[in-house]
Amino acid sequence: MINYANKKIISFLREEIRLEESSIKLGLKLSNKNNAPLPILLWSYGILTIEELDKLYTFLFERK
Repeated sequence: MINYANKKIISFLREEIRLEESSIKLGLKLSNKNNAPLPILLWSYGILTIEELDKLYTFLFERK
């Protein structure tokens, strides 16, 4: 399920991080399966670097 927060995350991953669509889809599937936050899951599987994860969380917390 893609909620509002995930839409913002996916948009950032596409536009700022330039993550491939296949990586995003895999992350969403694993996130749903494991009931884990998408950003943390992407980082734990090595899809995002710690720097990219930091940029993502900075973006999310600045938008509130």
